Amino acid sequence: MSAVEYEPYFDPMVDLDGLWTVEMAARHLPIDGMPPTRYEAVEGRLRMSPREGSANSWATSRLIRLLDPAALSAGHALYTALNVRTGIKGWIEPDLVLLKSPARNQTWFEPEQVLCPIEIISPSSHHRDRIDKPAICAALGIPFYLHVQVWRGEVELELLRLGSSGRYITQARARSGELFETAEPFPMSFDPAELLEP
Repeated sequence: MSAVEYEPYFDPMVDLDGLWTVEMAARHLPIDGMPPTRYEAVEGRLRMSPREGSANSWATSRLIRLLDPAALSAGHALYTALNVRTGIKGWIEPDLVLLKSPARNQTWFEPEQVLCPIEIISPSSHHRDRIDKPAICAALGIPFYLHVQVWRGEVELELLRLGSSGRYITQARARSGELFETAEPFPMSFDPAELLEP
């Protein structure tokens, strides 16, 4: 009986586990055959999460319409998902990213460029969106962080500001039917209910 010869097979999900860097991501992502997904990495370990439902998508599009004019007036720039480096072996991809100033054809962004990541909290990544990512962003010195949570016909927004302790503290918070209002990082004033699907 002759020996069976096997072709070497490279599987980035297995072979690069724990080794992911921005350079590896630029070379191997997106992964062929995978459905549309968000790719992030923590300590070289790839994290994937599926696209969320229509409620989150609608909230994202409405938030852009509400925030973009004031952000531009203040000299900032609001983008949909961008790759923000968190270290040699990590990056995050917030749903929206408020940059301190407009970018020019960049793919990867440094924390120093980011004014405020914005996360529409996802059931599939709730812990990461509400706890892990804010802790990472605070450690990187990113000045603000905005959570948006849509559930059962309600919306809650919480804007966090980096305190002198190096941790985030609540700057503004509101639920549907209340006024979400803040002067920083630029003036905002609206009812979170405006982010709900019609």
